[in-house]
Amino acid sequence: MPELSRFYGIIILLRFREHAPPHFHVKYQEHKASINIATLETTAGWLPTRARALVLEWASEHREELAAAWDEVQSGQTPARIAPLH
Repeated sequence: MPELSRFYGIIILLRFREHAPPHFHVKYQEHKASINIATLETTAGWLPTRARALVLEWASEHREELAAAWDEVQSGQTPARIAPLH
């Protein structure tokens, strides 16, 4: 599972050849969630409020890069890393 970014203890990941809709996975401490790239809705799991806010801020800044990374992993390519939230 390629790691796209890491910031404030949050890890952003994609899985190869994953099911639609396009989404990314988040790990934060013992919490895990899946976030839809187009809508930024949590589709599975749960994150603490502050961690979720940071993830959504990051994702909204990098939505085009996330979509491109999704396309890459669907074709078996390893995506480029995406800058962390500053």
